Amino acid sequence: MNVNYPFLKSALTEQNPFISTEETMVWLSEQNKKIEVQIHKIRFDQLDQWFFNKERGLLQHQTGKFFTIEGIQVDTNWGKVPTWQQPIINQPEIGYLGIITKEINGILYFLLQAKVEPGNVNNVQLSPTLQATRSNYSQVHKGKKPLYLEYFVNATSEQILLDQLQSEQGARFLKKRNRNIIIKVDFNVPQQENFVWLTLGQIKKLIAYDNLVNMDTRTVISGISFGEVGDEIFNFYTSISSLFDQSSYENKMLRSTLDSSSSLYSFDEILNWFTALKCSYDLDLKPVSIFETKNWEITDSEIVHVDQNYFKVIATKVSISNREVFRWTQPLIEPMQEGLIAFLAKEINGVYHFLIQAKLECGNFDILEMAPTVQCLTGSYKNSKDLDFLNEVLSAKQENIIFDSMQSEEGGRFYKEQNRNVIIEVDDDFSTDVPDNFIWVTLHQLNMFIKFNNYLNIQSRSLLSAISFIK
Repeated sequence: MNVNYPFLKSALTEQNPFISTEETMVWLSEQNKKIEVQIHKIRFDQLDQWFFNKERGLLQHQTGKFFTIEGIQVDTNWGKVPTWQQPIINQPEIGYLGIITKEINGILYFLLQAKVEPGNVNNVQLSPTLQATRSNYSQVHKGKKPLYLEYFVNATSEQILLDQLQSEQGARFLKKRNRNIIIKVDFNVPQQENFVWLTLGQIKKLIAYDNLVNMDTRTVISGISFGEVGDEIFNFYTSISSLFDQSSYENKMLRSTLDSSSSLYSFDEILNWFTALKCSYDLDLKPVSIFETKNWEITDSEIVHVDQNYFKVIATKVSISNREVFRWTQPLIEPMQEGLIAFLAKEINGVYHFLIQAKLECGNFDILEMAPTVQCLTGSYKNSKDLDFLNEVLSAKQENIIFDSMQSEEGGRFYKEQNRNVIIEVDDDFSTDVPDNFIWVTLHQLNMFIKFNNYLNIQSRSLLSAISFIK
């Protein structure tokens, strides 16, 4: 059977005999009440096993594992600022972001956990079955091994439905990637009390609510491809198409996902556009001591920009009652304000196209990645009137807004960081002529690019994961 077909059926199904979407929200609230969480900001000298290494010029764990906070100098010919210095997270380990699936009565269900990360806005969020760095699952912290780890370590090629290396936030991480993996089992899996089986349709519905589905779950499911109209997919699509309002955005999104023949540009043309841009820009990084990083200063309790811009590094003391380790301290990145992530969508040749940009961020693995139309994660975007398409996003009519919610960044490294995620349908008279670093792409084409490493950035993937095909 085509591996895309079970994914599509699950994405078009919200009915769940085990737990409804509404019951899942109640269950998450109950999980929140059961877990004791205390997060306190502390001074750097109160960090346990973390210290400033003055010889190497960085903040590190005494084991040399987990991650470091380092300084870098960036030199580039992209954008209006050719050189700057900043702190950045260096975490060279490749971690697991894994989801176990199981087919029950012909429907594929996803095993997710209610998990607290220290930086989460609202404590408990729906996380993948397994979410662990190498330091975590190799037990550097002296805690328990993560639940379900062995299912992924021992997975056979027949069980693996999706397996990708995907990037993290390029403005905060230095060339960081995680293994995004989905496996399918055909045997009973013990369900721990803070885990739940959901359809893909339910997960997408829950993303419409603020801060319920964490970033790691969103990035994993964004990699799912639903195939194209033909054979099983075509027969199934036509059998259920009468259930849809043909003019609804859900139906338009599904058509854009499955249609491989109505795109404005071919896959090769988009690849050529992106490759040519990569060859046009330079990204040169040099290490800088965290103590000498220009325009940044270290106080007793934070590493902060002199103008109070961008983000700051803080120290925290964490207590979470259901983690492999109950208490620990660690640095976190705290944003100075909320951000904006937005896609503009337009019907072209009868199919939804998304306006993407090629964007350089200092930690990118390969110079550029495909980003949303507007991505303002730092700085006050309301004052950045020279940013392409920002005005179109900020002035969008309510009836043109397809999706709008607040979504958290990864709470294991970021402290209460959330961004407004928006998808906006533009009018027919909106021009298809766009600046050179922008291009119109269908959902089917974006799904093709996601299969390969380091093409779509995490902000794009997070937003694409929110697209639902059912009302």
